[in-house]
Amino acid sequence: MKILIVTGLSGAGKTQVIKALEDVGYYCVDNMPPELIPKFAEICAKAEEKMERIAVVTDIRGGVMFEDFQDAVNELEELGFESEILFLEASNEALVKRYKETRRLHPSAGGGRIVDGIDKERELLSAAKAKAEYVIDTSDITAAQLTAKIKGMFSERPRSGIFINVMSFGFKYGLPLDADLVFDVRFLPNPFYIPELKNSTGLETNVHDYVMKFDESQRFLRMLTEMINFLVPEYVKEGKSQLVIAIGCTGGHHRSVTFAEELYKFLKSDDEGVSVTHRDINKGI
Repeated sequence: MKILIVTGLSGAGKTQVIKALEDVGYYCVDNMPPELIPKFAEICAKAEEKMERIAVVTDIRGGVMFEDFQDAVNELEELGFESEILFLEASNEALVKRYKETRRLHPSAGGGRIVDGIDKERELLSAAKAKAEYVIDTSDITAAQLTAKIKGMFSERPRSGIFINVMSFGFKYGLPLDADLVFDVRFLPNPFYIPELKNSTGLETNVHDYVMKFDESQRFLRMLTEMINFLVPEYVKEGKSQLVIAIGCTGGHHRSVTFAEELYKFLKSDDEGVSVTHRDINKGI
């Protein structure tokens, strides 16, 4: 039985994650005090209908009970359960905006400023984040993109043992904070300056064909796939369980999307646990 502990900052998307995990077969429980996680694992292990994958959400909504988080993780290990931690974070700006939109009180703010509550929560969760096998920054991705990412990561364990997320982005909107590898395709001809392609994206055939018709595009793709082919086994040997490969162009609409899709297809053909997201594809349109 595998136990996924979901935690992280309030407003970072834990509810969305739990819904996605339920869709791929996890038995999920929200807002569980850490002290109860080992006991819950024992109950699940003894159930008549075997539960192979369970996910529990625990966070600072439990107040002082969250102080037992590390003890709970240690107890799971002592009991022989296999567990992993998924930590969700986001920028202060993104979290403040979400709380303003929902008009909810931040659990650590105590009726004061939202940003003060966020800073306090970051401090309380720093140890949990340091222990996490997976850290996802949701600042610049939509709920639908987060759902796709979670399903790609956890729908089934990849043969290689590593989950890979390929992400397109626009440099004008900033680097993805959770990227492990960043590739810049701004050296390629830009479809933005072709009137009939300007308002299309790399998901459409006309843009894809334009981007890939150049010799430098074909050569870069060959070199990129060769490099990734070399790196993935090395990361697995090093013990890495998640890899985020970010490909950027100026606005995140054309060239980066095309190459992210090409790399996704390449990795998927090798039966990896792969997902693809396009962070900025709808921005500025």
